[in-house]
Amino acid sequence: MKILISADIEGVAGVFHAEQTRPGNGEYERARRWMTEEANAAIRGAFAGGATDVLVNDSHGSFRNLLVDALDPRARYVLGKPRYLGMMAGLEQQCHGVMLLGYHSQAQGHGVLAHTINSFAFARVEINGQALGEAGLYGALAGEMGVPVLFGSGDDQFIAENKPHFACAQWVQTKLAYGHSSGLSLSPAEAQADIAEASERAVRDLGESTGMTAPVRSTLQAQDDCVDFQPFCIAAPISCQLTTQGPAFADLFCTLPMLVRTDGVTVQFVADSMQQTIRILNSLAAMSFMLR
Repeated sequence: MKILISADIEGVAGVFHAEQTRPGNGEYERARRWMTEEANAAIRGAFAGGATDVLVNDSHGSFRNLLVDALDPRARYVLGKPRYLGMMAGLEQQCHGVMLLGYHSQAQGHGVLAHTINSFAFARVEINGQALGEAGLYGALAGEMGVPVLFGSGDDQFIAENKPHFACAQWVQTKLAYGHSSGLSLSPAEAQADIAEASERAVRDLGESTGMTAPVRSTLQAQDDCVDFQPFCIAAPISCQLTTQGPAFADLFCTLPMLVRTDGVTVQFVADSMQQTIRILNSLAAMSFMLR
């Protein structure tokens, strides 16, 4: 059973300020170590739950934040960019389930460091009329590839937003959001213990539901086990409405002929799949660096 862990940083316990997410300072170096330790906890849990292969996708910023020499050597790591599948790179290796580690709530949400893909350029992303954050967008990409989301960790707002999409997932609340840059956090050690336990349960439940592992009753077995791991899918065609952070971004993005401008700050496009949608959004995010 092959599991992909997609690891972001904003949902990691103890992370509350943008400085902690940006290279070049001591606060970031400390936060990336916490991110690495939470990834190791998820890896331990996945193997304990019956995984035979674990891939970890570094899914934050430059996609090269994890301290590779401090990571569990049993796993393999997806690092660097560009990559067509972005935060879900590794799914092309025929994974059976995906875990969302250290994720955050969507742009204009109430969560800690809430944003969607690119806080500099993107104010809101809607798919077929529904606002989605990175978890929803990439969870739908995984679903399109037939892979369910098993687990998510982050603040309470992230969990509340995404529980409806991933009904069978296990959740770890690493912190309670008071606002964009404040809240109440678990200690790193407590968050890591909870992540290891929940990821073990999630992988074990997937294995039992698919017949890849024999049923095992344990102290980690939830009494309300979910046995129907249906991938979260959005049917094509995909209509994406992107509200930008200002007219200059809409000006720039509409140089691409597949985009239509609907007002001063909003653009739209139609895609044939979630993978195509993600690739277009990530291309627009890259274009936005022209305006920095």
